[in-house]
Amino acid sequence: MNLLTVPLQAQGGADYSFLIMMVAIFAIMYFFMIRPQNKKQKEIANFRKNLEVGQSIVTAGGIYGKIKSIEDNAVIIEIAPSVKIKVDKNSIYADAQAPSAQSK
Repeated sequence: MNLLTVPLQAQGGADYSFLIMMVAIFAIMYFFMIRPQNKKQKEIANFRKNLEVGQSIVTAGGIYGKIKSIEDNAVIIEIAPSVKIKVDKNSIYADAQAPSAQSK
């Protein structure tokens, strides 16, 4: 019985270091994974709010086109002369003229 109490007493001091390590891991995950993702989502949402007719865009499916009209939750895009498609606003991903979209 005395042999079992010695290892249990030795682990008592390790509780704080384990807690500090878990907090540090969560902080690292937050600053390197969660925060940049939230920032990117806010940029995309702001881009979708400021869509204008005549703007060149790229959909999430990779379709390049020019906005012809904007409805409540949908956008009419011209992808070729006299070829128009209707897509959901949430599927619009980026501005086709932006340098960040061209480098990817």
